[in-house]
Amino acid sequence: MNFTGRLGVLLIPMLPIVFAFAADPPPPTGPAALRGYVCNRTIAPPKVDGKLDDEVWKSAAWSEDFDDIEGGKKPKPAHRTRMKMLWDDNALYIAAELREPHVWATIEKHDAVIFQDPDFEVFLDPDGDNHLYAELEINARNTTWDLLLPEPYRDGGRAIDAWEIDGLKTAVRVDGTLNDPRDTDTGWSVEIVWPWSGLKQLSTARIPPADGDAYRINFSRVEWDIDVVGGKYVKVRGKPERNWVWSPQGVIDMHRPERWGYVQFSDKPAGTVAFVPDADADVKRLLHEVYYAQREHRERTGRFAPKFDAPVPKSEIDLYPKGFTARSGKWIIREDSRIVRD
Repeated sequence: MNFTGRLGVLLIPMLPIVFAFAADPPPPTGPAALRGYVCNRTIAPPKVDGKLDDEVWKSAAWSEDFDDIEGGKKPKPAHRTRMKMLWDDNALYIAAELREPHVWATIEKHDAVIFQDPDFEVFLDPDGDNHLYAELEINARNTTWDLLLPEPYRDGGRAIDAWEIDGLKTAVRVDGTLNDPRDTDTGWSVEIVWPWSGLKQLSTARIPPADGDAYRINFSRVEWDIDVVGGKYVKVRGKPERNWVWSPQGVIDMHRPERWGYVQFSDKPAGTVAFVPDADADVKRLLHEVYYAQREHRERTGRFAPKFDAPVPKSEIDLYPKGFTARSGKWIIREDSRIVRD
């Protein structure tokens, strides 16, 4: 979501949120449309100092370079961003590299709105049901904002800032000089230790994961256009932030969990296991098409539809006084976008 939309949700969370659903591009099609990463088990946790030079990190593959949040219809990002992950029975370990010639950050207060600075963000939904997912934001000062979303903003969700990731550890290293326009920087790197204990109460998925399990996850980088005024970096007034992400969303909104990628956990030697796409990805995608069609129909008519003709995918729809369920195969989606296996 862009800056105006995100801040508006935070400041006036009780107002209904209306999106132009009919104008949205279709979601990614086919299992291969959503990115996947094989996360290998580590024999030892990395040292959390932001340097990314630990021996254990050498075995972890880098992800693809991040793209614009809207995908291929937009230009490639000006600066490279990539991530890698490891895991063990205690935590998920995340490393990120952000190339940037002018590294700056001003926010020092924990749980402030970190994306007002350039930042790195992690979104994690272990059971992939679109509800009770976590978000972590971090800037180049190593200031963090961790929040819990009971449901997406589009469905009336309200961010719970008071929620804290139990045992979270983060570190940042700046390759250059923070907040100094007089030189040219190389960028900054991030290390995150996200303990499984911070997720157990949020998900029906197995936590810690086992070999072959997969969680829904995505990563975002926020960048701002800047000028130098009085020897300081200043955001260009009126310019929205740019969003560069691992698995493109197709729209400017990170809070569409159905468009996130997958992290697949492996305890086999690095490089010996290939990512296995979600076998139910197409069914889930079709149900989300029904969900968006129902929202658009309600915006026009004030009610949900008992059925749809083509081109909306056919599904079994049950209406309730204030909602609906749509079923296809073994999966069900509700009016609040929660999708579960029957």
